[in-house]
Amino acid sequence: MRVEPRPGRAGQLGGRRGGPGPLHDADRTVGVLSRGGRPRGDRSPRTFPPRSHGGHTQAAGRKAARRFPATRHRHADHVVSAPPSVDLRRCRAIGLAGTACLAVGGETAGALPVRELFPPASAPATLGLVAVYFGVVLLIAAWVLLGRRLRGPEPPTPRALLLVLAVWSAPLLLAPPLFSRDVYSYLAQGAMADAEIDVYTQGPARLGGPLAAEVAPLWQHTGAPYGPVFIGVAAALSGLTRGELPAGLVGMRLVALAGVALMAVALPRLARASGADPAAALWLGALNPLVLLHLVAGAHNDAVMLGLLGMGLVAALGRWPAAAAVLVTLAALVKAPAVLGLAAVVVLQVRAGRRPAGAVLATALTALATTVAATAVTGTGYGWTATLNTPVSTGNWALTSLLGRASRTLLEHLGSDLARLAVPAWHALGVVAAVVAVLVIWLRLRPHPVYAVGLSLAAVAALGPAIRPWYALWGLFLIAAAAPSTAVRHRTAAVTGVLALVTLPGGGPVDSGQLASAVCGGVLALVVLWQAHQVRHARPAPAPGGAA
Repeated sequence: MRVEPRPGRAGQLGGRRGGPGPLHDADRTVGVLSRGGRPRGDRSPRTFPPRSHGGHTQAAGRKAARRFPATRHRHADHVVSAPPSVDLRRCRAIGLAGTACLAVGGETAGALPVRELFPPASAPATLGLVAVYFGVVLLIAAWVLLGRRLRGPEPPTPRALLLVLAVWSAPLLLAPPLFSRDVYSYLAQGAMADAEIDVYTQGPARLGGPLAAEVAPLWQHTGAPYGPVFIGVAAALSGLTRGELPAGLVGMRLVALAGVALMAVALPRLARASGADPAAALWLGALNPLVLLHLVAGAHNDAVMLGLLGMGLVAALGRWPAAAAVLVTLAALVKAPAVLGLAAVVVLQVRAGRRPAGAVLATALTALATTVAATAVTGTGYGWTATLNTPVSTGNWALTSLLGRASRTLLEHLGSDLARLAVPAWHALGVVAAVVAVLVIWLRLRPHPVYAVGLSLAAVAALGPAIRPWYALWGLFLIAAAAPSTAVRHRTAAVTGVLALVTLPGGGPVDSGQLASAVCGGVLALVVLWQAHQVRHARPAPAPGGAA
């Protein structure tokens, strides 16, 4: 006779309640069961599963899940859908190989000094470009694998991630500049300030000499758009290196590394205060390929701005509003967009119980005093306030610039005299849209000031008249620290992967030959990664007990 399981026991037997389970499958496969539910002839001691309590326990579980959804989701993330564990040493090795290829390829394809440049179509430049993009794809792959490791059953600690950051950065310390020639402008402007030439009314052409020769023609007669804090640092570096180019490049990279270090210190603290995972914040905000490619390899001063901004927000969350206002103002005196961080300083003071008017007044006075003191110490004057509207390169791919050029072309085709106004009009519309976006963000996300600053900086970068891949780090840095969900981090990571591939290591425009070489390097890296994956999974599994 066939034995049907009782409805209350069906869940424990593996089937639907009241429906067939594995017991029926075994019955159909093996044959007729005995009265006790065992195959005939089985003399082993009878064992029974724990007695079910019917639907009452299940209902209680569903009720608890409704009351504590976060617990249910965390359990599902770590138990049900956790990805297979990824070896941390493997991630370190792949990323190290990637940055080593970047450093080697940069020796012939990077943003080299003018006298050392190779023709773009030459064999050394082509091989270097292949090596650079081979390394970029390896670095992105290592970063993605590290992200999988974070979602595994044993995620690495923030300290382990900081070690990964140090290992990945090491090959880039002595590499030539990559993906931009801006570092040469920094050195020329520092030399001008050291020589007491006004960097806000004169361009590097006024300096002359080998440093000025390294600056792109567009910026030869353009005043510096940076605040007195960064110009003061660049001037001090020029004095230390005596204007020598190799020493200046190393010094400027060390300045950028100091900024990245401040970012890495701030991220876990901001994440804990925002209720986010510190390790995930470090992965997205500091180990991000854009940080390594543009802040470390490119030595951009955005690293200093973001490091000071992050530490200022840490001070604000720690209820040190005066120190917070000083640090955020210093960040804005490197690059102006950081001034948006003062809004978070005010909001956090109000949250702590201070009156809004008092918080605004105290923050404004502290920022003003810091600006006056920094300007007096550096001796640069206030000319930087008039040079924030620097020229935009003709090939810039910012949204408003693209729309402006398309509108100008259309109006020229129609013979309209308004064609010359198209680009400035779109730039003005972008500024207005950015202001509106920032206001909306703060109205909706005022209880989450760190996240609000991140989104505000992202809006300013996206809607401004000029954009570069490293501008995305303005918002990404704080979004990494305070993103409210995993989905936001995933979308941000996807944008990172795309932006990491869009700039050539020499920092110049793209031609078809260089594009083909870059694609070859990336495809070659994918083939190598796939083959390594196949070899790794083709190895025979060890026998039980470790026997061969």
